[in-house]
Amino acid sequence: MSDNESGKPQSGELFGIPYNFDRPSIGRMLSAYWQPDKGMLVEKPFGVGYTLNLANWRSWIVVLVAGGLLWQETQKGRGGEVSDEEPVEVIVDDD
Repeated sequence: MSDNESGKPQSGELFGIPYNFDRPSIGRMLSAYWQPDKGMLVEKPFGVGYTLNLANWRSWIVVLVAGGLLWQETQKGRGGEVSDEEPVEVIVDDD
């Protein structure tokens, strides 16, 4: 844990959630997202919480699913399945 001039800690844990507000270096940023010996989630190099470890294959599944959902959502706006241009009138004949 490092301290700044005011004596407040710049990194640590709060209620089990990691935080780090130390000035990030390029090396720390790059190495934070590629940790082959760790699980799917790793501590963020800057900020609060966790991020995906791109060295873990499960992270790539999450990225692919999120990308597929985003692509599907953008296709709806380009004339996909959902259209809310005009209301449809339904007539039921009671014989």
